[in-house]
Amino acid sequence: MFANFECGLTSVILSVAVPLLLYSPGCTLFITGASRGIGKAIALKAAKDGANIVIAAKTAEPHPTLPGTIYTAAEEIEAAGGKALPCVVNVREEQQIINAVEKAVKTFGGIDILVNNASAISLTGTLETATKKVNLMMDVNVRGTYLTSKACLPHLRKSKNPHILNLSPPMNLNPMWFKNHCAYTISKYGMSMCVLGMAEEFRGEVAVNALWPKTAIHTAAMDMLGGAGIEKQCRKTDILADAAYCILTKPKTFTGNFIIDEVLLREEGVKDFDVYAIAPGHPLMPDFFLDVEIDTTEGADGAKVKTESAAAEPSGPVAETFRVIQGAMTEEYVRSTQGVFQFELSGDGGGTWYIDLKSKGGSAGFGKPPVTADVVMSMSSADFVKMFTGKLKPTLAFMSGKLRIKGNMALAIKLEKMLSQLSSKL
Repeated sequence: MFANFECGLTSVILSVAVPLLLYSPGCTLFITGASRGIGKAIALKAAKDGANIVIAAKTAEPHPTLPGTIYTAAEEIEAAGGKALPCVVNVREEQQIINAVEKAVKTFGGIDILVNNASAISLTGTLETATKKVNLMMDVNVRGTYLTSKACLPHLRKSKNPHILNLSPPMNLNPMWFKNHCAYTISKYGMSMCVLGMAEEFRGEVAVNALWPKTAIHTAAMDMLGGAGIEKQCRKTDILADAAYCILTKPKTFTGNFIIDEVLLREEGVKDFDVYAIAPGHPLMPDFFLDVEIDTTEGADGAKVKTESAAAEPSGPVAETFRVIQGAMTEEYVRSTQGVFQFELSGDGGGTWYIDLKSKGGSAGFGKPPVTADVVMSMSSADFVKMFTGKLKPTLAFMSGKLRIKGNMALAIKLEKMLSQLSSKL
């Protein structure tokens, strides 16, 4: 039988080896963290097909800064055509999970799909991460995913085409994804290890897969992490809802996969991704845990970067800026940043430059850095000088396409904070 649905602007037809559409009246999805953001988007997509949605989330009363509750989400789901069961669930509390699962089975007769979406984040280093934050991330991301899966599995095994979908990344063991937020990475990879183990353990019975975005997604969490204006660098939650639909309408033999939203949707025939952008045409911020191939052959303005060696360090505004940066270098900057930045500049005084805020004492100058760069930034020499003298905000440079960033985005944000302190000296 065929499931017809819309992925973005492109109609896609999937062959589904089950007698009914998954997202049909009678299909029940148990979604953690479904009161807002990605979880709610997946729920609303299913609701349009008349599915039953169990909203397993903490927020029962309006939050002072975060939008939505389990009850407002339930209203939206039912307005979209689905049936909603709001349940107060803190996935750190096993009994609350068990109670919600029992209530779901009693109300809807079973569970067909589990989406482990609830997650906690703290992008802090080992010494800066309080123990309570470590406990929160491990409890919500790893333990919560494991216990919710455990509670749902006996009921999923009775379904005709059961699925577990975790919102977690491929397990990229590049050290750059560990060194700046080790606890968070361990917790997210713990969710992915649940996919790896349970997919094999329940092969032939329950499909278990992971889904992760290629770019940043605009959610309340992203607003808190990135601040004002960050949404223009993000995509809507709709892209993950459409990708989840593609996965969950596949047979249960489709299991053990770590899926990137854009890659899957392209394979399914989607061509226009502007429909998912908050601000079509603006550069998009890549998400965590995905290595992006560094291309330093062109500057952000399309001009070829000067890479030939020179007998002496160039002179001019760029060289003067780096001399001031070198003079302002302190152990405090090095200790608090712990990153190496490489700049590929086009135009007068361009070429390869670096700021090493990782090695003892720090350094800055012309040529490649003494150790491998964590972040590579490409832009014109003129815009570089403006950025380091406070006349051009890095975020605006990135959003407008004047600055291209490859590598660790969290470190790039740290550099922006340092720039605000240095600008008075430049």
